[in-house]
Formats: sequence, structure tokens, C-alpha cells
Amino acid sequence: MHVFENPDHWDTAAAQYETTAHPFTARYAEAALARVPLTSDSRVLDVAAGTGALALAAARTGSQVLATDFSPGMVARIAAAELPNVEARVMDGQALALPDAGFDAVFSIFGVILFPDWRKGLAEMARVTRPGGYGVVATWKDHGAATFLLLGRIRRTLFPEREGVTMPEAVTALSEPEDFARELAAAGYHTPVIEAVTHDYELAVPSLSDPDTLFGLSPDWTSLTDVDKAAVVAEARRMAGDRPVLAIPSTALIAVARR
Repeated sequence: MHVFENPDHWDTAAAQYETTAHPFTARYAEAALARVPLTSDSRVLDVAAGTGALALAAARTGSQVLATDFSPGMVARIAAAELPNVEARVMDGQALALPDAGFDAVFSIFGVILFPDWRKGLAEMARVTRPGGYGVVATWKDHGAATFLLLGRIRRTLFPEREGVTMPEAVTALSEPEDFARELAAAGYHTPVIEAVTHDYELAVPSLSDPDTLFGLSPDWTSLTDVDKAAVVAEARRMAGDRPVLAIPSTALIAVARR
């Protein structure tokens, strides 16, 4: 089992994820929301919601939002916001316990791409989208984003003979718009519009003093020895030079399709 497929991993990581990843992924969630017309009458589903970057932003439109994730720890973080128009439930995105055609817009922001059966996840999203409704999926280009992307690059520089952690299958399979569009059509959506969106992850150089907080979600980090970790931190500092912030351009593909 890939570590990303284990809910216990995400339960343990939920607090750290909310602090380090959520603020960054929220920028892409906002970009996704800007592409779909939502009103206070809209019914919105967020699949593999994490700590709720999309769900909480969608709630600000007044829509009724259901956020689902297979990690109870992640769901608890969303529920803690206590928003009256947001419900958070533990649920497997590969087998949604929801009726057909129940939502006006179904989103998965860097979530369904981690599923072992991501095609089933896409099909489930389409199943619960009403005819004429929207399906919105975000995936990463290349080798991921933010600290995962930086760590992968540094590992390939310092340890070119070593294999890094394999990216989830969907990240590779959906990395080109043509392939992405074909998979959405196979899932039951049509007329997808797929756009690249890039934001810089701004890594504050002083935070390298606590590298486990920065990189600890990645098996590419936890598999290193202490000596290797020190070398990675030194390389990141070298890349930053005299700058207080190391910018890591991270590109996502955001697909908006109709049911």
C-alpha cells in the first residue's frame, strides 16, 4: 500500500497538513471555485477534502457543502470550523455513500488523484453530479508541488543513484490535458476545460531549522538518514542563497467539466 492510501497516515498528519499544506492548496481551491458559478441554492460536494481548503471556501458562497474524506482526523478538522452550511463526513471516495445526481458541483482538489482506484473515484464523482452540473478536479503537473517538488529535485541532485518515492499513478496519467480530458469523458463528464495554474510556494529559509515540519509528510524525507537530511537542508540553503524566501513554482491542472 502506498503511504498516501493509508487513512492512519493522514490522521497522524492532519494537524501538520492544516498548518503547512492547507494555506497553499487553498490558492488552487479558490482558482477552481472561480471557474464554477455557485449560489446559495447550490449543493456542493468536496471529495477527499483534506482539512477543507475547498469546502470552507465554497461555504463562503452560501452553498450547502458536504465535505468527505476517508481520514477521520481530516474530517474532524473541517467539523471544528462549525460552519452551519458545511457538513463533514468520513467516506471512501471510491464508493460514495450518496445518491445519484445529488449535487450541482462536485470538487476534488488534489484528492482523487491519490486514490488507488482513481478512475473509480472519478466515476463516483460523475455519478453524484446532477445532469448539467459541474465536476472539478485538480492534479499536479510534473513531480508534485511545494516542498514535495523541492525535496524530489534535491534528492535527484544529491542522490541520483537512488529511487525516490513513486508518484501516485493518477499524477502521471493525468499530467497532460489530452489524457486528463479523456479520463474525465470515460468517467461520465463532457466538454472539459483544463487550465494550468501556477503559484509559488514561498519557503521561509529560517523554517529549514525545523525540516521535519517542512518535509515530514513525504516518504522521500522520512526514508533518509540523519546525514542525508542534513545534506538536503544544506542544499536548500545553497539554492536560497542570500534570499530570505525560496520560491518553488508549482503548477496544477484544474479541469472543469459538465455532467
